[in-house]
This record gives sequence, C-alpha cells and structure tokens, in this order.
Amino acid sequence: MNQTRAFLILAWLMVATLLWMEWGKETSAPPALPPSAVAPASTVPSAAGLAAQPGVPGAPTAPAVAGVAAVASAAPATDAPVVVNTDVLKVILRGGEVSEADLLRYPVGTEPGSPPMRLLAHDSTLYFVAQSGWVSQGGSAPTHESGFRYAGDARELKLGDGAKDISVPFVWTGANGVTITRTYTFGRSDYVIKVRDEVSNAGAAAWQGYVYRQLSRVPRELARKGPFSPEQYSFQGAAWYSPTDKYEKRKFDKFAADGNLNKQVTGGWIAMLQHHFFAAWIPGEKDQGQFSLEQLNAGGAPQYLIRDLGPGVNVAPGQKASTEARLWVGPKLVKAIEAQKVQGLDRAVDFSSYSIFATLANGLFWLLDKLHGLFGNWGWAIIGLVVLLKLALYPLSAAQYKSQAKMRKFQPRVAQLKERYGDDKQKFQMALMELYKKEKINPVGGCLPLLPSIIIFMTLYWMLAESVELRHAPWTLWIHDLTSRDPFFVLPLCNIAIMWATQKLTPMTGMDPTQQKMMQFMPLVFGAILAFLPAGLVLYQVANGGLGLLQQWITTKRYAEENASGGGGKDKDKS
Repeated sequence: MNQTRAFLILAWLMVATLLWMEWGKETSAPPALPPSAVAPASTVPSAAGLAAQPGVPGAPTAPAVAGVAAVASAAPATDAPVVVNTDVLKVILRGGEVSEADLLRYPVGTEPGSPPMRLLAHDSTLYFVAQSGWVSQGGSAPTHESGFRYAGDARELKLGDGAKDISVPFVWTGANGVTITRTYTFGRSDYVIKVRDEVSNAGAAAWQGYVYRQLSRVPRELARKGPFSPEQYSFQGAAWYSPTDKYEKRKFDKFAADGNLNKQVTGGWIAMLQHHFFAAWIPGEKDQGQFSLEQLNAGGAPQYLIRDLGPGVNVAPGQKASTEARLWVGPKLVKAIEAQKVQGLDRAVDFSSYSIFATLANGLFWLLDKLHGLFGNWGWAIIGLVVLLKLALYPLSAAQYKSQAKMRKFQPRVAQLKERYGDDKQKFQMALMELYKKEKINPVGGCLPLLPSIIIFMTLYWMLAESVELRHAPWTLWIHDLTSRDPFFVLPLCNIAIMWATQKLTPMTGMDPTQQKMMQFMPLVFGAILAFLPAGLVLYQVANGGLGLLQQWITTKRYAEENASGGGGKDKDKS
C-alpha cells in the first residue's frame, strides 16, 4: 500500500469518526422538553431511599423516614429569600436551598449587554438547584423545604471591596431544644460556597440525625448551532467520585436503564455536569455517606437527582457537633478546580469518555495554558502549540516528506510499469514492490506521521469543546469566539487551499483514476466538516497544514536539487 492510499484511508477514517460522533450525539441526547411540560415535581421518594444509611461510628441506626421531598413544586416554604452578591456570583438562598446562581463573569452571548449565565434556577424551564437538609430518627429536623430561617438583617448582601468573605446565617430550632445553625460562606473570586451546619442540643435527650445534600435538575435544552456543535457533544448528566471506584458518571437518559446507585463512600463528591459549567457537593474528606440517584417523573417530564446522605451525628444533651461541605457552583476552570485539592475533582472537566484521550487532553491543555500565559491570547497560543508539536514530530514528518519526495521522483518509472503490465494488477504490484525494494523506498513511511496527527486532532476537538477558558475567547479580527465556528468560513477555506496545494506536492504513485478523483474531493470534504467545528480547532488545522506544506515544499525542492547535482542517470529504469 503506497503512502497516498494510506493517507486516503486514514482521512476517510477521520471523517467517519467525526460523523459517528455526531450520530452518537443525536441518538444519545435526552429529548428536549417543551417549556410547558417542565415543572418541578413534588414527588416524595420512598423511605427505602433514606433507610439504607451508611454505618457511622457513634451515629444512630437507619431512620425509616420518608419526609424529604426530592424536588419542590414551588419555592421552599421558608421566609423571604436572601440575595448574595460577590465579584463572581449572584446567589439566591432559600434556607436549605441554593435556588438561583448567576455567573457574573460569564455572559450568555458575545454581544454587549448580554446577561450573565444562570447556572442554578428554580423556574420550570431551567430547573437546577442545590439542596441540603436533615433527617432524624424519632425526632424533628429541618429539610431543604422548610425549617431554616434567616438569622440576619438585610435581605440583600454584597461582598465589600476590602472583605475576603461574607457569611450568611440560617437557624432552625426544634421543640426538643435542638438548634441547627447553618452558615453559608462566600469568598472573593471563589466559586465555592462553604456550608457549615452546627448542631447544639439544649434538650434533655440525645439527638440523632443525618445531613443530606443533593442536586436536582431537568435537562437543559441545548442551543443547536449546526452539525458537530461542541455543546451537543459535551457530557450532560450526573457524576460522582469515590476513592474506591474513582470517577463515574451517568447520562440523564441512562438513569433508570442502568439501575439504582447505592454506594457507601468516604469523602468523594457528587455533581451535575453540563457544557462548560457544573455544580458539585464536596463533603469532608473523612465524612461517610451514601450516594444515590433518582429519576422522578411529573406529568411526563423527567427530573434527575443525585444525593449524598451522611454523615450522621449523635449529640448528647448539652453537647455540640458540626459538619461542613463545599458547594461548587461555576465554570470548569482547571486551575480553580485543582486549587480545591479534592481527589478526582479535576475529572469534572470531562475532556473525553476515553481515558487515553482525557490524559492527552489534560497534557495538551497544560501546554496550551503555559503558552497562553506567554502570548496572552488563546489563538496565538494554539499556533504556538502547533509549532511545538511540529518540532516534536519533526523526525517523523521529515521521514514522511522525504519518502514522498523519493516517490515523486520515481513517478515516471511507475508509469512505465503500469504501461508495461496493463491490466495485470498482480504483476504490476509485484514489479512496483521490487522497485521500492531496489531503491530503498518505504511505501508506508509516510503513514506513521499521520497517526499522531489524527490522534492530536481528535484530542484537541474534545479539549477545545470542553475548555471554558476558551469560551468567548477571541483570536483576532473576525474570530470572536474560538469555541464557536468561524462565522465567515475564512479558516475552512484556507484549509481547503492548503490541502489542495499539499495534494499537488503529493505523488499519486500507483493510484488508479478512481482513487485519484476521491483524493481530489478530500479538501472539499474536510472543508465542509471544518466549517462546523470550533474556530480554534480549525485554526490548529490551518496552522498545522500550513507548516506541513512549507516543510514538504522545502524537502521536495532540496531532494530534487540534491539528485540533480548528484546525477539522475542512475535512476533510469533497468527493469
């Protein structure tokens, strides 16, 4: 198999992979729900969901309580909401529920005046909330729906310019003398909300209870931007991490099909992921809890919930106990996530379902981030990444272009062989392989550099599609968002021109007319596909193809000059 035929097969394989990815998105995406059909359910899960409690030293036995509603049909039955403003978040708190969260530094669109991205919301079309409450065996306890009352004065709070954080207190007091004080703490430039519950028992009997934390949502309707839209490809569903089984996830449409989840975990975290953003509950590293999933249906509109039940506390009269967790509400910022020092939380940046691509994507993003620190622009960082990758793969590409140059030189002799053997393809192939052997030409020498190039291309697709750091990031002139397609298709047209010029330098040795015609259409096929891919990915392809074309032209010219000065008479066909 000669180099050009190998390129043709690999190119079509790449096209088929992209088409398979698109088909997979269409078939696996949850059905879009009309706004009128989406209304948070008031269904209360059975007691079985709360009865299987994890064993916690000193904690009570499992309470058979069915008093925790998974989702409320209206705002929680508590006092008026509290609005908290920081430099990065605007949050509405309703006792045990974070019912709304705007990401102030992430507008919905690129146009001026675009509103901030609303990640958490309690309205029917965008329903996505974070909830936390308590269950107690043989006693009362506050839930996320009722019980907690605001213990402050002002209902709208703002993080002052000189302050590092701001705390928001809520209190529940039971008839048995037990008081639970919940404090939400917001930090400057921080997407983590610290949630601390302190249990104080002023009664005459011990109080036993479990804290639960959960995320509940309906699938958000995607903004379809054409084929290969990164948002359509990005994973959407629940994810969780345990020290034993590591990172796991489940798409919304697989909640019921893949069976129940009842996993006892120490530490770990639970999350709901979507394109570029996520919310996650992160309990204490040594806290014991139980992770579970639920799918609720209200009027045919499915809702999905992931819960962490635990840890448990046993508070004697006159004693206190506390438990604390972190709630991440924000973008998938790699550095900020790593700063939390939570095992496995970096997997929330779901570059790929395939571990090998995820590992490669993490490495490429690390390098790209360093280049961004140098250039201050993600577009130029992508071009810098191309240059570094070209240098790293230079030995392979040099062998590829040298092989092509040698095959180009022997094209006349191959044409003579084709004329000599006519339609006898078997004899022609035998004579061609004899020629390659005699002249020390490796017909597959040009294939090897294509494999890492295709792997890098596919890895970059996942990385650029998921990297919120590049969301709405401009390059120059007409490119205002590297994660969206080129609005004027300039880069795809440039890629067509580069591929056409590359074909002119690539020998068609041993190819029949049908294969040659297929090769001639490849620039148009790739151009059509790249027209719908993120501009950052197309920029990479154009830069990579442009540098490859330059290297191939120099190698071909140099090889031709060396052979001209060394005498070309030796290459006369003696067969």
